[in-house]
Amino acid sequence: MRLGIAGAGMIVRGLFSFIHEIEGIELEAIASTEKSIEKVKQMAKENHVKKAYLNYDELLNDEDIEVMYIATPNHLHYQMCKQALEKGKHVICEKPFTSRIEELSQLAKEKHLFLFEAISTQYLPNVLKIKEKLNELGNIKIVTANYSQYSSRYNAFKEGIIQPAFDYTKSGGALMDLNIYNIHLMVALFGKPLKVNYMANIEKNIDTSGIITLDYGNFKAVLIGAKDCKAPIATSIQGDQGCISIQTPANVLRSFKILHNDQREEEFDLQGDTHRMVYEFNEFVKMIENKDFDRANEMMEKSLIAMDIATKARIDAGVHFKADESYE
Repeated sequence: MRLGIAGAGMIVRGLFSFIHEIEGIELEAIASTEKSIEKVKQMAKENHVKKAYLNYDELLNDEDIEVMYIATPNHLHYQMCKQALEKGKHVICEKPFTSRIEELSQLAKEKHLFLFEAISTQYLPNVLKIKEKLNELGNIKIVTANYSQYSSRYNAFKEGIIQPAFDYTKSGGALMDLNIYNIHLMVALFGKPLKVNYMANIEKNIDTSGIITLDYGNFKAVLIGAKDCKAPIATSIQGDQGCISIQTPANVLRSFKILHNDQREEEFDLQGDTHRMVYEFNEFVKMIENKDFDRANEMMEKSLIAMDIATKARIDAGVHFKADESYE
């Protein structure tokens, strides 16, 4: 597939660290903003991208591009995805999807195009292995997931300098940046919960940290995401016959242990040092090449559930984004 890249931030630099290993991808073009054109040209040169553009419109109008990778700030996702789909291009959108994902999903179906959320958690072999091993825990009782990471931007935020990560007008906050990975892990393993609540620490209209509770009927889950304080990153899935212990973030999930009630311990790691995004991009290529819309719809359903949880949580905590409003 001939790929166009919108954005030139940290996630794109991560993409370039592995994308040449993925068979079936041609790097056609990259674009960011006019003020960063020199950086974009340098990135294109260093990473063998054929063309560099100074704005998104130029990228959209490149007829050589088949698939658009949207790696821009959260609040731009809806409009940029919509424009790409309307141009007849398949779309891979970085996490988190917009709260209006159902509209984009419907548009993609109408145009017979693929629309994917680039969310590593849903594709990691270790996550899939955990799902396979859940029955060894007996009846699940309690799940706790803590992804807390003190943000270098929080000091500036306290001084009144609001950057996108803490800007409600740009769909920032702890939930959308960090806790979204915990949400996706829960969706991958357990599907849709019965009830969602969010208790958040709100500063300047944005959640700097917070606790989501999910009611799955027979068990409960507590998801912690924080950018204003730190703690050991850890997830525990507790059953009446044992516990699964994870000591890395849900978007990486390097390894996990099963701690059985009879004192046995088993450790698993199916990923090694492979970059976390390799698995999702391999799947995207495969689905597009095989025109596997059934598999794509299955993954879209997971994204729809995750965004439904995130949106309900934000509304419960009183956090509202500009991007939630209707576009003219």
